[in-house]
Amino acid sequence: MNTVLWHVKTRARMLELMADAVLSGIDYDGLPGAPLERAAELAGRYRRALLSHRDGAALVTGTYSAEPHTLRYADCLVEALLDAGADERRAAWTAWTVTYFVLGLTQEEQAAPEKSDDRLARAVDTTGHPALRRVLPHLTPENFDQRFTFGLRSVLSGLLV
Repeated sequence: MNTVLWHVKTRARMLELMADAVLSGIDYDGLPGAPLERAAELAGRYRRALLSHRDGAALVTGTYSAEPHTLRYADCLVEALLDAGADERRAAWTAWTVTYFVLGLTQEEQAAPEKSDDRLARAVDTTGHPALRRVLPHLTPENFDQRFTFGLRSVLSGLLV
């Protein structure tokens, strides 16, 4: 532990470096040429990098890393959004929105109970939560991929509004 503290002075700094290491798994080869497709693919690769590490999303969510892998991902995403015709402000804010969405959904996915866990179904009763009861089949752990695609399309479709 003393050796680690010699090189990395604080716990926060260690977490920043670990978060950046998670993003080192993003592959930038073969990205689509169309800007919005490229942005969507980058978000998907970001999600896969987070999912490839136990609690990867929770680790990255808790840091503010201005490190090489984090900056490369952000730069590529912003570039795709600028290439899609967004002005600087909209590109920056959309990049944040995409990043927050991916982090939040992936963190939930990594913390989700087993598919056989029916706590949510038991907790959502028909008298106290009628709207949730109606949509319950769409809130199950097995549809994270579909929720990711839907949410990402929703965010990106509003880019040029």
